[in-house]
Amino acid sequence: MDISPFARRRRDLMQHMGGGVAIIPTAPLRPRNRDIFYPYRADSDFYYLTHFPEPEAVAVLVPGRAHGEFLLFCREKDPEKETWEGRRAGLDGARELYGADDAFPIDDIDEILPGLLENREKVFYSMGRNPDFDAHLMSWVNEVRAKARNGVHAPGEFVDLNHILHEMRLIKGADEIKLMKRAAKVSAAAHRRAMQACRVGMMEYEVEAELLYEFKKGGSPFPAYPSIVGGGANSCILHYNENNAELKNGDMLLIDAGAEIDGYAADITRSFPVSGKFTPEQRDVYQVVLAAQRAAIEQVRPGKHWNEPHDAAVRILTDGLVQLKLLKGSVDAHIEDGGYRRFYMHRTGHWLGMDVHDVGDYKVHEEWRLLEPGMVLTVEPGLYIGEADDIARGFHHIGVRIEDDVLVTRDGHEVLSKDAPKEIGEIENLMRG
Repeated sequence: MDISPFARRRRDLMQHMGGGVAIIPTAPLRPRNRDIFYPYRADSDFYYLTHFPEPEAVAVLVPGRAHGEFLLFCREKDPEKETWEGRRAGLDGARELYGADDAFPIDDIDEILPGLLENREKVFYSMGRNPDFDAHLMSWVNEVRAKARNGVHAPGEFVDLNHILHEMRLIKGADEIKLMKRAAKVSAAAHRRAMQACRVGMMEYEVEAELLYEFKKGGSPFPAYPSIVGGGANSCILHYNENNAELKNGDMLLIDAGAEIDGYAADITRSFPVSGKFTPEQRDVYQVVLAAQRAAIEQVRPGKHWNEPHDAAVRILTDGLVQLKLLKGSVDAHIEDGGYRRFYMHRTGHWLGMDVHDVGDYKVHEEWRLLEPGMVLTVEPGLYIGEADDIARGFHHIGVRIEDDVLVTRDGHEVLSKDAPKEIGEIENLMRG
Protein backbone atom coordinates (compact mmCIF):
# COMPACT_ATOMS: atom_id res chain seq x y z
CA MET A 1 0.00 0.00 0.00
CA ASP A 2 1.33 3.40 -0.99
CA ILE A 3 0.80 5.68 2.02
CA SER A 4 2.77 8.60 0.63
CA PRO A 5 -0.27 10.65 -0.55
CA PHE A 6 -1.80 10.39 2.91
CA ALA A 7 1.44 11.32 4.65
CA ARG A 8 1.74 14.32 2.34
CA ARG A 9 -1.80 15.43 3.13
CA ARG A 10 -1.18 15.17 6.86
CA ARG A 11 2.02 17.17 6.50
CA ASP A 12 0.26 19.86 4.47
CA LEU A 13 -2.51 20.09 7.05
CA MET A 14 -0.07 20.38 9.96
CA GLN A 15 1.70 23.27 8.24
CA HIS A 16 -1.51 25.27 8.77
CA MET A 17 -1.88 24.32 12.42
CA GLY A 18 0.96 26.01 14.25
CA GLY A 19 0.93 24.85 17.85
CA GLY A 20 -2.45 23.19 17.68
CA VAL A 21 -3.67 19.61 17.75
CA ALA A 22 -6.10 18.16 15.21
CA ILE A 23 -8.63 15.51 16.17
CA ILE A 24 -10.42 13.62 13.38
CA PRO A 25 -12.80 10.80 14.32
CA THR A 26 -14.10 8.39 11.73
CA ALA A 27 -17.80 7.74 11.20
CA PRO A 28 -19.62 5.59 13.76
CA LEU A 29 -21.32 2.33 12.92
CA ARG A 30 -25.02 2.86 12.25
CA PRO A 31 -27.55 0.19 13.33
CA ARG A 32 -30.01 -0.90 10.65
CA ASN A 33 -32.10 -3.02 12.98
CA ARG A 34 -31.44 -4.98 16.18
CA ASP A 35 -27.88 -6.33 15.82
CA ILE A 36 -27.48 -5.62 12.08
CA PHE A 37 -25.54 -2.56 10.91
CA TYR A 38 -25.53 -0.63 7.65
CA PRO A 39 -22.52 -1.37 5.41
CA TYR A 40 -19.67 0.62 6.87
CA ARG A 41 -17.95 3.52 5.18
CA ALA A 42 -15.31 5.65 6.88
CA ASP A 43 -15.76 9.41 7.31
CA SER A 44 -14.43 11.15 4.20
CA ASP A 45 -12.14 13.60 6.02
CA PHE A 46 -10.72 10.82 8.19
CA TYR A 47 -10.18 8.52 5.20
CA TYR A 48 -8.60 11.34 3.17
CA LEU A 49 -5.89 11.69 5.82
CA THR A 50 -5.41 8.08 6.92
CA HIS A 51 -6.78 5.56 4.38
CA PHE A 52 -7.84 3.59 7.47
CA PRO A 53 -11.11 1.76 6.67
CA GLU A 54 -12.20 0.46 10.07
CA PRO A 55 -14.80 1.89 12.48
CA GLU A 56 -14.05 2.94 16.07
CA ALA A 57 -10.99 4.97 15.17
CA VAL A 58 -9.68 8.49 15.83
CA ALA A 59 -6.74 10.20 14.16
CA VAL A 60 -4.77 12.82 16.11
CA LEU A 61 -2.17 15.11 14.55
CA VAL A 62 0.26 16.75 16.97
CA PRO A 63 2.85 18.88 15.13
CA GLY A 64 6.26 18.78 16.78
CA ARG A 65 5.54 15.85 19.08
CA ALA A 66 8.86 14.17 19.80
CA HIS A 67 7.52 10.61 19.64
CA GLY A 68 5.64 11.09 16.37
CA GLU A 69 3.07 13.49 14.99
CA PHE A 70 0.45 11.06 13.60
CA LEU A 71 -1.38 9.06 16.25
CA LEU A 72 -4.13 6.56 15.57
CA PHE A 73 -6.54 5.22 18.16
CA CYS A 74 -8.15 2.02 16.87
CA ARG A 75 -9.41 -1.44 17.83
CA GLU A 76 -6.89 -4.00 19.04
CA LYS A 77 -6.47 -7.39 17.45
CA ASP A 78 -9.01 -9.85 18.84
CA PRO A 79 -9.02 -13.37 17.34
CA GLU A 80 -12.45 -14.26 18.71
CA LYS A 81 -14.17 -11.12 17.41
CA GLU A 82 -12.29 -11.30 14.12
CA THR A 83 -13.71 -14.80 13.60
CA TRP A 84 -17.21 -13.30 13.75
CA GLU A 85 -16.73 -9.82 12.31
CA GLY A 86 -13.65 -9.86 10.08
CA ARG A 87 -10.00 -8.96 10.33
CA ARG A 88 -8.64 -5.92 12.15
CA ALA A 89 -5.41 -4.07 11.51
CA GLY A 90 -4.68 -3.74 15.21
CA LEU A 91 -2.04 -1.45 16.66
CA ASP A 92 0.85 -2.97 14.70
CA GLY A 93 -1.15 -2.76 11.46
CA ALA A 94 -1.99 0.88 12.16
CA ARG A 95 1.73 1.62 12.26
CA GLU A 96 3.03 -0.76 9.59
CA LEU A 97 0.19 -0.59 7.04
CA TYR A 98 -1.20 2.92 7.56
CA GLY A 99 1.85 4.91 8.60
CA ALA A 100 0.86 5.87 12.13
CA ASP A 101 3.82 7.06 14.20
CA ASP A 102 2.11 5.69 17.27
CA ALA A 103 -1.07 3.68 17.85
CA PHE A 104 -3.18 3.19 20.96
CA PRO A 105 -6.26 1.11 21.82
CA ILE A 106 -9.47 3.04 21.22
CA ASP A 107 -10.62 1.92 24.67
CA ASP A 108 -7.76 3.94 26.21
CA ILE A 109 -8.56 7.23 24.50
CA ASP A 110 -10.08 8.80 27.64
CA GLU A 111 -6.82 8.24 29.51
CA ILE A 112 -4.43 9.32 26.76
CA LEU A 113 -6.03 12.08 24.72
CA PRO A 114 -6.36 14.75 27.47
CA GLY A 115 -2.59 14.64 27.90
CA LEU A 116 -2.15 15.42 24.20
CA LEU A 117 -4.19 18.60 24.70
CA GLU A 118 -2.10 19.94 27.55
CA ASN A 119 -0.37 23.26 26.78
CA ARG A 120 -1.68 23.32 23.23
CA GLU A 121 -3.04 26.65 22.03
CA LYS A 122 -5.72 25.42 19.63
CA VAL A 123 -7.86 22.41 18.82
CA PHE A 124 -8.62 21.83 15.16
CA TYR A 125 -11.87 19.91 14.98
CA SER A 126 -15.13 19.77 12.99
CA MET A 127 -17.66 20.62 15.68
CA GLY A 128 -21.30 19.64 15.21
CA ARG A 129 -20.97 16.64 12.89
CA ASN A 130 -20.92 14.04 15.65
CA PRO A 131 -22.68 15.27 18.81
CA ASP A 132 -21.55 12.28 20.87
CA PHE A 133 -17.91 12.86 20.01
CA ASP A 134 -18.35 16.62 20.60
CA ALA A 135 -19.33 15.80 24.17
CA HIS A 136 -16.27 13.56 24.61
CA LEU A 137 -13.98 16.28 23.32
CA MET A 138 -15.40 18.87 25.70
CA SER A 139 -14.96 16.48 28.62
CA TRP A 140 -11.28 16.07 27.70
CA VAL A 141 -10.78 19.81 27.44
CA ASN A 142 -12.47 20.34 30.81
CA GLU A 143 -10.24 17.69 32.33
CA VAL A 144 -7.19 19.68 31.20
CA ARG A 145 -8.74 22.94 32.44
CA ALA A 146 -9.02 21.40 35.89
CA LYS A 147 -5.22 21.19 36.04
CA ALA A 148 -4.76 24.96 35.82
CA ARG A 149 -3.43 25.17 39.39
CA ASN A 150 -0.68 22.75 38.40
CA GLY A 151 0.52 25.16 35.72
CA VAL A 152 -1.13 23.27 32.87
CA HIS A 153 -3.18 25.30 30.43
CA ALA A 154 -5.92 24.01 28.15
CA PRO A 155 -6.45 25.00 24.53
CA GLY A 156 -8.08 28.40 24.39
CA GLU A 157 -9.37 28.27 20.84
CA PHE A 158 -11.35 25.86 18.71
CA VAL A 159 -10.68 26.12 14.97
CA ASP A 160 -13.05 24.63 12.41
CA LEU A 161 -11.04 21.95 10.65
CA ASN A 162 -13.45 21.97 7.71
CA HIS A 163 -12.15 25.24 6.30
CA ILE A 164 -8.56 24.04 5.89
CA LEU A 165 -9.23 20.40 5.08
CA HIS A 166 -12.02 21.02 2.59
CA GLU A 167 -9.92 23.51 0.67
CA MET A 168 -7.30 20.77 0.38
CA ARG A 169 -9.87 18.21 -0.78
CA LEU A 170 -11.22 20.56 -3.46
CA ILE A 171 -8.04 20.25 -5.57
CA LYS A 172 -7.53 16.61 -6.50
CA GLY A 173 -4.09 15.03 -6.73
CA ALA A 174 -2.97 12.54 -9.37
CA ASP A 175 -3.83 9.57 -7.13
CA GLU A 176 -7.36 10.90 -6.57
CA ILE A 177 -7.94 11.60 -10.27
CA LYS A 178 -6.88 8.06 -11.10
CA LEU A 179 -9.52 6.68 -8.72
CA MET A 180 -12.19 9.03 -10.07
CA LYS A 181 -11.42 7.96 -13.64
CA ARG A 182 -11.82 4.34 -12.58
CA ALA A 183 -15.12 5.10 -10.82
CA ALA A 184 -16.36 6.91 -13.93
CA LYS A 185 -15.33 4.02 -16.19
CA VAL A 186 -17.13 1.45 -14.04
CA SER A 187 -20.20 3.70 -13.89
CA ALA A 188 -20.23 4.28 -17.65
CA ALA A 189 -20.14 0.52 -18.20
CA ALA A 190 -23.14 0.19 -15.89
CA HIS A 191 -25.10 2.79 -17.85
CA ARG A 192 -24.32 0.99 -21.11
CA ARG A 193 -25.46 -2.29 -19.58
CA ALA A 194 -28.72 -0.69 -18.42
CA MET A 195 -29.42 0.65 -21.91
CA GLN A 196 -28.83 -2.76 -23.44
CA ALA A 197 -30.98 -4.56 -20.88
CA CYS A 198 -33.91 -2.15 -20.83
CA ARG A 199 -37.17 -3.48 -22.29
CA VAL A 200 -40.84 -2.48 -22.16
CA GLY A 201 -42.49 -4.28 -19.24
CA MET A 202 -39.40 -4.42 -17.01
CA MET A 203 -39.55 -3.02 -13.52
CA GLU A 204 -37.35 -0.09 -12.60
CA TYR A 205 -35.62 -2.20 -9.97
CA GLU A 206 -34.67 -4.77 -12.61
CA VAL A 207 -32.74 -2.06 -14.44
CA GLU A 208 -31.21 -0.99 -11.14
CA ALA A 209 -30.02 -4.57 -10.63
CA GLU A 210 -28.09 -4.36 -13.90
CA LEU A 211 -26.34 -1.24 -12.60
CA LEU A 212 -25.46 -2.88 -9.29
CA TYR A 213 -24.09 -5.94 -11.06
CA GLU A 214 -21.72 -3.83 -13.14
CA PHE A 215 -20.68 -1.79 -10.08
CA LYS A 216 -19.71 -4.93 -8.15
CA LYS A 217 -18.07 -6.47 -11.17
CA GLY A 218 -15.92 -3.35 -11.50
CA GLY A 219 -14.75 -3.48 -7.89
CA SER A 220 -17.12 -0.96 -6.33
CA PRO A 221 -18.27 -2.03 -2.83
CA PHE A 222 -21.45 0.04 -3.11
CA PRO A 223 -23.01 2.87 -5.11
CA ALA A 224 -21.83 6.40 -4.39
CA TYR A 225 -25.48 7.30 -3.66
CA PRO A 226 -28.92 5.66 -3.99
CA SER A 227 -29.50 5.07 -7.70
CA ILE A 228 -32.33 6.92 -9.43
CA VAL A 229 -34.14 4.80 -12.01
CA GLY A 230 -37.30 6.66 -12.99
CA GLY A 231 -39.53 5.96 -15.98
CA GLY A 232 -42.34 8.11 -17.36
CA ALA A 233 -43.70 10.55 -14.78
CA ASN A 234 -41.02 9.35 -12.34
CA SER A 235 -38.33 10.79 -14.60
CA CYS A 236 -39.60 14.23 -13.57
CA ILE A 237 -38.98 13.60 -9.84
CA LEU A 238 -35.47 14.89 -9.24
CA HIS A 239 -34.47 12.58 -6.39
CA TYR A 240 -36.79 9.67 -7.11
CA ASN A 241 -35.43 6.39 -5.78
CA GLU A 242 -38.40 4.11 -5.11
CA ASN A 243 -37.49 2.30 -8.34
CA ASN A 244 -40.55 0.04 -8.20
CA ALA A 245 -42.71 1.00 -11.22
CA GLU A 246 -43.21 -0.85 -14.49
CA LEU A 247 -41.56 0.64 -17.57
CA LYS A 248 -44.07 1.28 -20.33
CA ASN A 249 -43.89 1.86 -24.04
CA GLY A 250 -43.48 5.58 -24.72
CA ASP A 251 -41.74 6.26 -21.38
CA MET A 252 -38.48 8.11 -21.04
CA LEU A 253 -36.19 6.46 -18.49
CA LEU A 254 -33.87 8.66 -16.44
CA ILE A 255 -30.99 6.90 -14.67
CA ASP A 256 -28.78 8.80 -12.24
CA ALA A 257 -26.24 6.35 -10.85
CA GLY A 258 -22.56 6.21 -9.98
CA ALA A 259 -20.11 3.79 -8.42
CA GLU A 260 -17.69 4.48 -5.59
CA ILE A 261 -14.10 3.26 -5.85
CA ASP A 262 -11.87 3.42 -2.76
CA GLY A 263 -13.84 6.34 -1.36
CA TYR A 264 -14.23 8.34 -4.60
CA ALA A 265 -17.55 8.85 -6.37
CA ALA A 266 -18.76 8.98 -9.92
CA ASP A 267 -22.08 10.70 -10.72
CA ILE A 268 -23.57 10.08 -14.17
CA THR A 269 -27.07 10.63 -15.52
CA ARG A 270 -28.41 9.35 -18.81
CA SER A 271 -31.93 9.57 -20.22
CA PHE A 272 -33.33 7.39 -23.00
CA PRO A 273 -36.62 5.93 -24.30
CA VAL A 274 -37.67 2.59 -22.85
CA SER A 275 -38.64 1.41 -26.33
CA GLY A 276 -35.19 2.23 -27.71
CA LYS A 277 -36.55 4.81 -30.13
CA PHE A 278 -37.05 8.51 -29.35
CA THR A 279 -40.43 10.02 -30.18
CA PRO A 280 -40.27 13.37 -32.01
CA GLU A 281 -41.05 15.25 -28.78
CA GLN A 282 -38.53 13.24 -26.76
CA ARG A 283 -35.92 13.87 -29.42
CA ASP A 284 -36.59 17.62 -29.42
CA VAL A 285 -36.33 17.91 -25.64
CA TYR A 286 -33.25 15.71 -25.50
CA GLN A 287 -31.43 17.73 -28.15
CA VAL A 288 -32.05 20.95 -26.22
CA VAL A 289 -30.61 19.44 -23.02
CA LEU A 290 -27.63 17.97 -24.87
CA ALA A 291 -26.87 21.34 -26.51
CA ALA A 292 -27.10 23.01 -23.08
CA GLN A 293 -24.69 20.47 -21.61
CA ARG A 294 -22.18 20.98 -24.41
CA ALA A 295 -22.32 24.75 -23.93
CA ALA A 296 -21.85 24.36 -20.17
CA ILE A 297 -18.91 21.96 -20.50
CA GLU A 298 -17.20 24.46 -22.81
CA GLN A 299 -17.18 26.91 -19.90
CA VAL A 300 -15.24 24.49 -17.69
CA ARG A 301 -11.67 25.73 -17.90
CA PRO A 302 -9.20 27.56 -15.64
CA GLY A 303 -10.09 31.19 -15.05
CA LYS A 304 -13.82 30.73 -15.65
CA HIS A 305 -15.96 31.19 -12.56
CA TRP A 306 -18.22 28.59 -11.02
CA ASN A 307 -21.49 30.03 -12.34
CA GLU A 308 -20.51 30.38 -15.99
CA PRO A 309 -21.44 26.79 -16.95
CA HIS A 310 -24.85 27.32 -15.31
CA ASP A 311 -25.42 30.61 -17.11
CA ALA A 312 -24.55 29.00 -20.45
CA ALA A 313 -26.90 26.06 -19.82
CA VAL A 314 -29.79 28.28 -18.72
CA ARG A 315 -29.63 30.36 -21.89
CA ILE A 316 -29.69 27.31 -24.21
CA LEU A 317 -32.45 25.62 -22.21
CA THR A 318 -34.61 28.74 -22.12
CA ASP A 319 -34.17 29.36 -25.83
CA GLY A 320 -35.12 25.73 -26.50
CA LEU A 321 -38.23 25.98 -24.34
CA VAL A 322 -39.34 29.04 -26.31
CA GLN A 323 -38.60 27.32 -29.63
CA LEU A 324 -40.66 24.29 -28.55
CA LYS A 325 -43.48 26.65 -27.47
CA LEU A 326 -43.33 25.36 -23.91
CA LEU A 327 -42.64 28.96 -22.88
CA LYS A 328 -44.06 32.07 -24.52
CA GLY A 329 -42.26 35.40 -24.66
CA SER A 330 -38.63 36.46 -24.90
CA VAL A 331 -35.68 34.37 -23.79
CA ASP A 332 -34.12 37.27 -21.86
CA ALA A 333 -37.35 37.93 -19.98
CA HIS A 334 -37.67 34.30 -18.87
CA ILE A 335 -34.03 34.25 -17.75
CA GLU A 336 -34.51 37.51 -15.85
CA ASP A 337 -37.72 36.51 -14.05
CA GLY A 338 -36.86 32.82 -13.67
CA GLY A 339 -39.69 31.58 -15.87
CA TYR A 340 -37.52 28.70 -17.06
CA ARG A 341 -37.56 27.26 -13.53
CA ARG A 342 -40.92 25.68 -14.21
CA PHE A 343 -39.01 23.09 -16.27
CA TYR A 344 -35.45 23.46 -14.91
CA MET A 345 -35.36 23.97 -11.16
CA HIS A 346 -31.86 22.95 -10.10
CA ARG A 347 -28.29 24.08 -10.59
CA THR A 348 -26.07 22.80 -13.40
CA GLY A 349 -23.55 21.01 -11.23
CA HIS A 350 -21.68 20.51 -7.97
CA TRP A 351 -18.23 19.56 -6.78
CA LEU A 352 -17.43 15.85 -6.98
CA GLY A 353 -14.90 13.81 -5.04
CA MET A 354 -15.04 11.62 -1.97
CA ASP A 355 -18.59 12.84 -1.40
CA VAL A 356 -20.95 12.86 -4.35
CA HIS A 357 -21.84 16.44 -3.39
CA ASP A 358 -18.29 17.16 -2.43
CA VAL A 359 -16.83 19.75 -0.09
CA GLY A 360 -15.57 23.17 -1.12
CA ASP A 361 -16.99 26.69 -1.15
CA TYR A 362 -18.66 27.91 -4.33
CA LYS A 363 -18.02 31.54 -3.47
CA VAL A 364 -14.92 33.26 -2.07
CA HIS A 365 -15.40 36.69 -0.50
CA GLU A 366 -18.94 36.77 -1.96
CA GLU A 367 -17.64 36.24 -5.51
CA TRP A 368 -18.09 33.08 -7.58
CA ARG A 369 -15.01 30.92 -7.25
CA LEU A 370 -12.64 30.66 -10.22
CA LEU A 371 -12.07 27.18 -11.60
CA GLU A 372 -8.57 25.73 -11.14
CA PRO A 373 -6.78 22.62 -12.44
CA GLY A 374 -7.55 19.61 -10.26
CA MET A 375 -11.14 20.56 -9.48
CA VAL A 376 -13.78 18.03 -10.50
CA LEU A 377 -17.42 18.99 -11.00
CA THR A 378 -20.57 17.60 -12.54
CA VAL A 379 -22.32 19.25 -15.47
CA GLU A 380 -25.97 18.20 -15.45
CA PRO A 381 -28.61 20.38 -17.12
CA GLY A 382 -32.09 18.94 -17.47
CA LEU A 383 -35.70 19.57 -18.43
CA TYR A 384 -38.67 18.07 -16.57
CA ILE A 385 -42.04 18.41 -18.26
CA GLY A 386 -45.04 17.29 -16.28
CA GLU A 387 -48.66 16.96 -17.30
CA ALA A 388 -50.53 20.25 -17.70
CA ASP A 389 -53.36 21.66 -19.83
CA ASP A 390 -51.09 24.23 -21.47
CA ILE A 391 -48.55 21.61 -22.60
CA ALA A 392 -49.02 19.52 -25.74
CA ARG A 393 -49.76 15.90 -24.85
CA GLY A 394 -46.68 14.55 -26.61
CA PHE A 395 -44.44 16.40 -24.13
CA HIS A 396 -46.11 15.04 -20.99
CA HIS A 397 -43.86 13.19 -18.54
CA ILE A 398 -40.60 13.75 -20.41
CA GLY A 399 -37.77 14.05 -17.91
CA VAL A 400 -34.28 14.45 -19.39
CA ARG A 401 -31.06 15.05 -17.49
CA ILE A 402 -27.60 14.51 -18.96
CA GLU A 403 -24.80 14.52 -16.41
CA ASP A 404 -21.06 14.06 -16.81
CA ASP A 405 -18.07 14.27 -14.48
CA VAL A 406 -15.60 16.91 -15.66
CA LEU A 407 -12.02 17.50 -14.53
CA VAL A 408 -10.54 20.99 -14.86
CA THR A 409 -7.13 20.63 -16.56
CA ARG A 410 -4.35 23.14 -17.19
CA ASP A 411 -5.55 23.67 -20.76
CA GLY A 412 -9.30 23.22 -20.39
CA HIS A 413 -11.19 20.16 -19.24
CA GLU A 414 -11.48 16.38 -19.49
CA VAL A 415 -14.81 14.54 -19.39
CA LEU A 416 -14.13 11.57 -17.13
CA SER A 417 -17.47 9.90 -17.93
CA LYS A 418 -17.15 10.10 -21.72
CA ASP A 419 -17.65 6.34 -22.13
CA ALA A 420 -21.34 6.61 -21.21
CA PRO A 421 -23.29 7.08 -24.49
CA LYS A 422 -25.28 10.28 -24.86
CA GLU A 423 -25.69 10.92 -28.61
CA ILE A 424 -29.16 9.95 -29.84
CA GLY A 425 -27.87 7.71 -32.63
CA GLU A 426 -25.40 6.01 -30.33
CA ILE A 427 -28.11 5.29 -27.73
CA GLU A 428 -30.60 3.94 -30.27
CA ASN A 429 -27.95 1.73 -31.92
CA LEU A 430 -26.81 0.35 -28.55
CA MET A 431 -30.37 -0.44 -27.46
CA ARG A 432 -31.25 -1.98 -30.82
CA GLY A 433 -28.16 -4.19 -30.70
